[in-house]
Amino acid sequence: MKFNEHWHLRGKHAWLSASKYQWVNYTPERLREVFNNDLKKTHGTRLHAFAQEAIELGQKQPKSGRTLNNYINDAIGFRMSAEKVLYYSDDIFGTPDAIGFKESHPDHPNGILRIFDLKTGDNPAKMTQLEVYAALFCLEYEKDPMEIAIDLRIYQTDKIEAIAPEPANIQFIMDKIEDFADLIEQFREEYAG
Repeated sequence: MKFNEHWHLRGKHAWLSASKYQWVNYTPERLREVFNNDLKKTHGTRLHAFAQEAIELGQKQPKSGRTLNNYINDAIGFRMSAEKVLYYSDDIFGTPDAIGFKESHPDHPNGILRIFDLKTGDNPAKMTQLEVYAALFCLEYEKDPMEIAIDLRIYQTDKIEAIAPEPANIQFIMDKIEDFADLIEQFREEYAG
């Protein structure tokens, strides 16, 4: 038999694919819920791309109290960079939405690290993600979290949640990253052996 080629679909996945077969059991209501969630994810991705472009261009937004505008304006105001990868290993890295490190600050002579995260969904966000970014930064750039100031912020639902994390929490995550990186290598060697 000669099968149809469908070249235009090569490398793509269907929204209702056989490998994600759970949809077979969906009701029409559940299908709508999943579809709407996917639309929200796509919209969130577009908002992040817009914010990145605005930050990179230094294009401030009107002061409106809205999440996106506050996030963009604060990132520009603090001269932060958007979407920069923080790397420890090929297994452990991450990309914060906005990050900046000022080497010297009148209140913080050893520097201040700022990491801001834009959340476009409704589910409450956790600061742990930003603490992991801070740990990755400290590892990659050899900064002691006990010696620098750290400002973490989540922008969501027209609110800003800000914390100065406990340096010991960042150190704990740094230690965990180093330990787990070693374990992953050990697991690979055992698997290959």
